[in-house]
Amino acid sequence: MTVALYPAAMLRCALTLLIAFTAGSPALAEVRAVVVGVGDYLYLDADLQGPPYDAALMAEVLVARGVDPAAMQVLGAAAVPPGVVTGAPTRAGILAALASVATAARPGDTVVFYFSGHGAQAPDTSGDEAGGMDEILLPADAKGWSGAAQAVENALVDDTLHDWAAGLLARQVAVVGVIDACHSATGFRAIGGAGVPRSLSAAGLGMPEAGADAGKPEATIEPGAVGQRLAGDFVFLYASQSDQRSFEYPVGDSGVWHGAFTLGLTNVLRTATGASWAQVLAATSDTMVQGPARQVPEGEGPLLDRVVFGLGQSALRHRLADGRVAAGLLAGLTEGSEMALYAAAAGGDPLGRAVLTDVALRRSGLAGPVPAGARWAEVETPAPPPALRVAAPVQADEGDYGRWRPALAAGVAGAADLVPVLVGGTLALTGADGVLDPAGPGSSPRVAVQDGETEAEALARVLDRAAHALRLTRMFAAAAAGRALIGGPPLEASYARRPGCGVAGALAPADPGDGLAPCDRVWITVTNRGTRPVDLSILYFNADFSIAPIWPQQGLANRLAPGESARGGLQIAPDSGYALEELMILGVAVDPDAARVDLTRLSEPAMSRSLAGVSGDDLQWFDRQMQPEPERARGFLTRPELVLLRQTVRLRPALPPELLQHD
Repeated sequence: MTVALYPAAMLRCALTLLIAFTAGSPALAEVRAVVVGVGDYLYLDADLQGPPYDAALMAEVLVARGVDPAAMQVLGAAAVPPGVVTGAPTRAGILAALASVATAARPGDTVVFYFSGHGAQAPDTSGDEAGGMDEILLPADAKGWSGAAQAVENALVDDTLHDWAAGLLARQVAVVGVIDACHSATGFRAIGGAGVPRSLSAAGLGMPEAGADAGKPEATIEPGAVGQRLAGDFVFLYASQSDQRSFEYPVGDSGVWHGAFTLGLTNVLRTATGASWAQVLAATSDTMVQGPARQVPEGEGPLLDRVVFGLGQSALRHRLADGRVAAGLLAGLTEGSEMALYAAAAGGDPLGRAVLTDVALRRSGLAGPVPAGARWAEVETPAPPPALRVAAPVQADEGDYGRWRPALAAGVAGAADLVPVLVGGTLALTGADGVLDPAGPGSSPRVAVQDGETEAEALARVLDRAAHALRLTRMFAAAAAGRALIGGPPLEASYARRPGCGVAGALAPADPGDGLAPCDRVWITVTNRGTRPVDLSILYFNADFSIAPIWPQQGLANRLAPGESARGGLQIAPDSGYALEELMILGVAVDPDAARVDLTRLSEPAMSRSLAGVSGDDLQWFDRQMQPEPERARGFLTRPELVLLRQTVRLRPALPPELLQHD
């Protein structure tokens, strides 16, 4: 079965699914930029001191990275490089600059959009926000709430910016953006210092209390509808998490103020060479978490692991803490892999090397001493994967299987992971129980020989995929086994279904385990009912052993604050037959400042060649890996790190026309 993703918007700091950083375009492609800093507000009592200096600093850094000043429009900066086009950071000025740069851009170009100023929230009027609120940015001429218009006057709404970005991406123009603003008021505490938050509350905008809440209606636009998703080369960078504010501070006694995020990011960009956006973000975060207020930047997008303003993939580095790697099986690390150790999150030469030992879900040991100054680790040579246990083949009929016999080994003795069955002129693979087609005719996967393959090559390809899927399934199931939480798990999932391929039918609640038909479209809504942030991943395990990432896709941010929801979807392939498949909804409870955990990275075998140490009869080993760090609360161990919701998906083929017409 194949699935198509329809991601719905998640409530994020500042903008969601609107703008993007990319490194996928060639370094010599034309780069155009719109840089906005809003410090002086004409109608709101909300002036900021940092944005004019932020805009000037960002323009300076972009020029230093090769952007032509003549291709840059800077609105509201304290100073600009020679040759830059300037203007006022009003709503009309910003929209005109965005329209101008969109007109000038050509396929292969990169467009940069940067905003420093206030952000806020307003009731969603289009019905496309699952949380019932739009994210808005406030230009210099923004006013308060208008009861007649039911909107914040002159605000830039996320829907507008989304459509602008989508138009560029559809023309193969890469869109680049940084937002140093925030809308969130939750989780904020006064810090008693000089820091100023870049957020205006509903009361500060004159928004009536009822209007501020607006009942948070359910989204009415279907996932996948126009205006709901972006497609193309992008990555999002935010100044803080969705439950944090973004701050500006004075820089020494200079009288100059800067946003904490902009200052940290530009300092890294000045020196980062050959680094990915994920590494740049990690290095920026290193400087920000040490400030007087908790503010941790966030990034999302398919190109997080791509080199900044260049080509190629960059390796992922993991933090070191107390001589251990602060990552483990959930990040694809494996026992016996060789790690190169570095001083910084990006760039530099290795200080030494060490081998991973005692790999747990989210932490790993290192064999041997860790060099002084080493703070990051990167996989240099991964360990080989354990072997898949395949039983001796079973022949179910009198067919001629001479072409398949040479591809089949004698098989292992004792318990096996898979049983090959020669049936109907093909080779089927059953589970360890050897039951053929348990969900209906053809439901056990068949090994299909592709063009240019021999039977042996086809079998090797499928077994490699099967080994990965089985290891991953076993790891998740073992990690979550026997760990019930008081009050139930923090994640709550619901499902809705609508027929597709021209079949009439309304969207209605559904249980995928009761059976889905070809073309059915299914939406999954997952809500964090717990009290801690949860990093959400949803994987679809197909009957043919392939794994499809459902949420997040394209590297989008997947952290759900308490009370937040995410919505993703899939469509059943039109040619689906009988099959028994599975959705796995995985939540990793995290601290607000922790690195984001995206388990969809494990969906491809290349991302996780080995989950060493996990075997079918060794769940005690995995249980030891699930033990949390030695911290207790009133004598009770902290909650488990991984929560797993498993949903069976039963597929049934479409009924023949004669049965559909039968009264």
